[in-house]
Amino acid sequence: MTPGELRGLCLSFNAAVEDFPFSPEISVFKVLGKMFALASLDGRPLTVNLKCDPDDAIRLRADHPGLIVPGWHMNKRHWNTVTVDGGLPDRLVRELVEDSYDLVVAGLPRADRLRLDRP
Repeated sequence: MTPGELRGLCLSFNAAVEDFPFSPEISVFKVLGKMFALASLDGRPLTVNLKCDPDDAIRLRADHPGLIVPGWHMNKRHWNTVTVDGGLPDRLVRELVEDSYDLVVAGLPRADRLRLDRP
């Protein structure tokens, strides 16, 4: 997956936006003000921090050592750093980004979740 493909994927979700609150080099993807992905799109290797269910996070790290690790500069129980261009199938990366988005949306207030469901 290329940096452009990662950006496009993150922005493909309902109400997703890209922000740069930390520096111009760090893309933060948010839904209604809540972060679901963080990446340095110029970084090599290309990595992205994604929110993850704590039990799934442990399993994914064990299944993909070196490619999925505890979230860098994040709550390591709830976030993983995923190497996007290092050998993981694109399908898995897409699923992890979608899961991160879904976890963040699930934590939003009910009124916000309902607003996202409207066409």
